[in-house]
Amino acid sequence: MTNVSEQLKKYAAKLVHSGLVVGAGGNLSMRDGEYMYISPSGFDLQEIEEEHWVKVHIETGEVLSPLKPSSEVLMHLECFRRRPDIDSVLHAHPSYSVGVSSAERDIPSMFPDFPAMIKNVKYLDYMIPTTHVLADAVADVIEETDVVIMRNHGVLTVGKSIKEAYFFMQLTEEAAKVYTISSMVGNPRLLTEEECQDLRNLSSEKYRAKLLKDTQK
Repeated sequence: MTNVSEQLKKYAAKLVHSGLVVGAGGNLSMRDGEYMYISPSGFDLQEIEEEHWVKVHIETGEVLSPLKPSSEVLMHLECFRRRPDIDSVLHAHPSYSVGVSSAERDIPSMFPDFPAMIKNVKYLDYMIPTTHVLADAVADVIEETDVVIMRNHGVLTVGKSIKEAYFFMQLTEEAAKVYTISSMVGNPRLLTEEECQDLRNLSSEKYRAKLLKDTQK
């Protein structure tokens, strides 16, 4: 648990300091065997200490800590149940990603890192947060993607390490930001599917992707 709580605390602070969440918004979790540890409800992410992370049994959903888990606990549980290959789930409210997606636009590929590192993005129309309705919708698509954008709400990323999940969150927000800026000053030039595929085939990008999956980093 110590290593898990240390990583959770580190990346909770990163989410706040990078502006991906504000106040008590956002939540994150990590797998630890048959359990997950998730941020507690109502806490500012940068104020969560080791003893605050809430232990939940993944299969049954039983809460094994005195504090109440994040209100999005069902969404996190479904991700871990559907994706035995991942060990981390992040949910944040990045401004540009929410802004672009809420304008009924998808976030396009405009610079190499985005299509090279993120194979695809799934979009969900708005539905009320913290409910089984949203959790079920995420469960329906999470086996096909590592990035889910919820229009008028936020972004969810998963990874084989928390470092990978955080990088996916950063890249998604940067792609939305670049698209927004480009749209303001002219007509955005999007990368073609052929150009995106060429980027994915680069050995340097494959090596970097492998490093991000290393849970010891």
